[in-house]
Amino acid sequence: MSVFKNKTAQREGFAIDTLIGPDMTVRGDLEFSGGLYVEGRVIGKVLAVAGKPASLVLGESGSIEGEVHVPVVIVNGSLVGDVHASERIELAPKARVTGNVHYTVVEMSAGAQLTGRLVHATAAAAEPAPIAPASRWTEVPASSRLKVQYFYRLGLQDFEKG
Repeated sequence: MSVFKNKTAQREGFAIDTLIGPDMTVRGDLEFSGGLYVEGRVIGKVLAVAGKPASLVLGESGSIEGEVHVPVVIVNGSLVGDVHASERIELAPKARVTGNVHYTVVEMSAGAQLTGRLVHATAAAAEPAPIAPASRWTEVPASSRLKVQYFYRLGLQDFEKG
């Protein structure tokens, strides 16, 4: 009989291949496939192996300080860094995220906190290139001249050529 069995554990409905326990701190980047459950602390990037299924569950007592690039992410702990979830992200009631969340599908429970931006994957891909700033005095279209005259009369001198 083998001490190690060829089974994956189930946690919160997800198959877990790797567990980082509550008394463990990992310093450095993690690259994984399959299911990763974090109850401890990770200081570094968490990356899924390209082309393989992967899911990350950050437990209530877990914390990650670094970028996350994983297709399926469930957060119920503390995460400081940008998250890139190519399939979906779930922010559970005790989630505390400081950073931008790039997602395709997002689910956010009451009580979850996000300090950052929610960026939809297609919106980020379709986002136009930044426009170079125009000179201070640009030609105003005829349809907007009335507004310019109104602001000028209010004393807003920025609209005055001169």
